[in-house]
Amino acid sequence: MHPHGLTTPTAERRTPSPSGPPASDVHLSLPARPENVAVVRHVMGAFGDVLDLSERTLADIRLAVTEACTNVVRHAYDEDGGHMDIEIRPSADRLEIIVADSGRGIAPSTDRHGPGLGLPMIGHLADSVEIDRTVHAGSRVAMSFRRPAAAG
Repeated sequence: MHPHGLTTPTAERRTPSPSGPPASDVHLSLPARPENVAVVRHVMGAFGDVLDLSERTLADIRLAVTEACTNVVRHAYDEDGGHMDIEIRPSADRLEIIVADSGRGIAPSTDRHGPGLGLPMIGHLADSVEIDRTVHAGSRVAMSFRRPAAAG
């Protein structure tokens, strides 16, 4: 365990698909704290570089994931805290990112002073979004982004 409560990311190999090489899923579990939103954003940037995503696609992904993680940090837990879990699932034509928590879950905001634009923004940036409020006691936001097929 890292001294700041970070856990080491793990990569899991999937079996090769008939249409291409094996893909790696990345799973992160981090304390739901503001500084860890920046960690996730950095990981997304590095992952986008590895996948050779366009600057625009990578910017959209980073912003959407930042919004989802910020939602967890701001709304999922009380002062005792909890974790946010991020899964990155690449395929030949898509990148799926899941941000989940086991806290209160997503509910209509009663905070009339905050921007309240996180989920609509994610919906605008991603090609598809699924929000599941029934996973255990928390929430799960699954975002999917199209990516060009690998050349060759």
